[in-house]
This record gives sequence, C-alpha cells and structure tokens, in this order.
Amino acid sequence: MDLYEYQARDLFAAHGVPVLPGSVASSSDEAKAAAEAIGNQVVVKAQVKVGGRGKAGGVKLAKTPDEAKEKAEAILGMDIKGHTVHRVLVAEASDISEEYYFSFLLDRSNRTFLAMASSEGGVEIEVLAVERPEALAKVAIDPIAGVDKALALEILKQGNFPAEVIDEAADVVVKLWETFVAEDATLVEVNPLVRDPQNKIIALDGKVTLDENASFRQPGHAALVDKDAEDPLEAKAKAKDLNYVKLDGQVGIIGNGAGLVMSTLDVVAYAGEKHGGVKPANFLDIGGGASADVMAAGLDVILGDADVKSVFVNVFGGITACDAVANGIVEALKILGDSATKPLVVRLDGNNVIEGRAILAEANHPLVTVVDTMDNAADKAAELAAAGA
Repeated sequence: MDLYEYQARDLFAAHGVPVLPGSVASSSDEAKAAAEAIGNQVVVKAQVKVGGRGKAGGVKLAKTPDEAKEKAEAILGMDIKGHTVHRVLVAEASDISEEYYFSFLLDRSNRTFLAMASSEGGVEIEVLAVERPEALAKVAIDPIAGVDKALALEILKQGNFPAEVIDEAADVVVKLWETFVAEDATLVEVNPLVRDPQNKIIALDGKVTLDENASFRQPGHAALVDKDAEDPLEAKAKAKDLNYVKLDGQVGIIGNGAGLVMSTLDVVAYAGEKHGGVKPANFLDIGGGASADVMAAGLDVILGDADVKSVFVNVFGGITACDAVANGIVEALKILGDSATKPLVVRLDGNNVIEGRAILAEANHPLVTVVDTMDNAADKAAELAAAGA
C-alpha cells in the first residue's frame, strides 16, 4: 500500500524522524486554518500518489493564510497524471541550503534490503540514477544485523554527504531504518532530505510503501487506506480475503496459485489477439482451498465487473483435488443464482481430474463449458468474451 505524503510524514514523526510542522486539508478554508496555526510561510502541496507534482503546478508557496487558501483552492480538484487532488498538505516552508536523497527498499532481485543515498537529491534524482549512477550509493543491508550508527555513517560516506552534516544525518538514517522495520515497509524514501541554514537535517518529502502481507500484525495500517480512491471491486475482494487485482480486459480469470494465474493471463492475452484484442480482466488467485464459498466469492467479484464478458476458471488439482473444485463451482453457481449470467470456461487438470469433469458434466449447467487444455480453454474464453462484447 502506497501512502500519501502526509501519511508518510506522520509515520516519520512518530518514529522521531525530523519533519516540519504541517497538517492535511481537504478544503481551502481548512488550508487557511492550517496556515494560521503554523504562523509562518507555508507550502501547499497536492496529495496524490504520483510524482511530478511540482512540475504540474501542485506545489505552491504561500506567504499568508489568505494566500494559502487561494493556492489550495487552485490545487484542489487538479488532475495530475490521472490522479484527482482531494487533499493538500499545508506545511511550514523551509530554507534549504542543500538537498540530499535517501531510501531503504526491498531489493527483490537480490533478496535483501537496500539503502540508497546521494548528496545530490531533488526532482532530478531519476535522471541522476540513469546518467550518473556512480553518484547514487547502493548498500545491501543484512536484515538480521540491521542499521546502526556506524553503518549509517558508512552509507552516507559512500553517498558523498558533507562532513559537517553527516553525523546528524546518520542519526536520521537510523530512525528511518527503525520506521522501515517497525512499520513493515517495503520502501521508505526521503527526497529531498534537506540541510537548512542552521545545518539541521529535515525530511522534507517522503514516500512510504507498506507490505500488506504484514497487515495481520499492523492493525493501525487499516486506517491509512484511502477508501475513496480504492477500486470498489478490489475493496470487495479484499473484504472476502481474495487475492484480486483489477485489470482492463474482458476475460475474468480464476486460478489456484499465483504462478498458474500469471501464466493464465499470458495465455488469455495471446489467445485474445485472434478475437479482436480481448484481454484478461483481472488477477484472482483462490489459493489451495477452492471451496464452494471461496469459489462463489471469487465469481461474485468477477461477475460484478461490467467489463467482464466471460470467465476462465483454470485449476490444477494438487492438495485440493479437481472433484472438490468442481463441487465448488457447482455449489457456487447455486449460491449466486440469477446473478450468474456470464459464460464460464473451466479447465481442470491434475489430482482427480476425471472425477471433477464428471461432476461438471452431470451438473450440465448452461453457463459452463469444460475444455481439456489450457490453450484451448483460453481460446474459448476469448471467443465468448468477443461475442459478448
């Protein structure tokens, strides 16, 4: 889950990372009140989960509360790269002597954590990473040992941080690591991390991504979800404990196992090229327990997608046998009743496949077509989706 800047700022503050006073506002009047409470010049910043806000006009300096109200009124409702601005962060303006960059992230390719640091932070950090990668230090982090002051100093030395601020900056890095670990984050980024004229180090802008797989031990993270911005189908699936991601195609996908579902997306996309460019409509992994209730929940979510014209159920029986899956499909269709109106193409293989196909044949549901192979089933699902479009 990606956080808004104001949410990242609040997490930083909770873990002792130095930030400037500020508060979030959803109206121009609230922005004015926030500026009055701060009492100094403020920056009014659009809250959207996308970069490039400043270049898009979503970050404005305001010298007075009335000016903050005016700037907020102009920013609220803006479209920034397809994201509508519903809130602004009103934060105290800072005198900036230098801008740096720092982040901790999950390095999936090397299966570890990574620290990145540069004395040349700011809006062009992406360009710096491409054109002058030597200016961006990358240091692997042992997740067991973590980051202490000594390692923080070494990382910052590699990032060419100035000697006069490196000690204080190292203290901030240790607190950022504490934030990263305590909040089960996969990304904690500060850009810019700034030095003010008094050589104080401040996290001026932050990005945080939280690992939703850790939500069972982070009950407080539920309050950080922006329900207004959530896709309603994804929210519905989440409430049913389903691993679902909405895509922009027409063939609904249900499979058991993330690898199989990913392969199914590819096969459907390939088959769809012959049927007018039909594409997968979602990723939905029902896991190993394909009970009637789980299958009904999955079908309910997918059939609620107006873009879906057909559904491809692709199951390889392992721990959960194909006959159990077939019974799940039959019972799910009974549970859904008249709300199930779109054709289902079912491919079963693996453990108890003969018994599973026999169950579906006996049920003889008018919406269900059983196809033996994955490729042929994908082709049939794409054909039916094209016909229903």
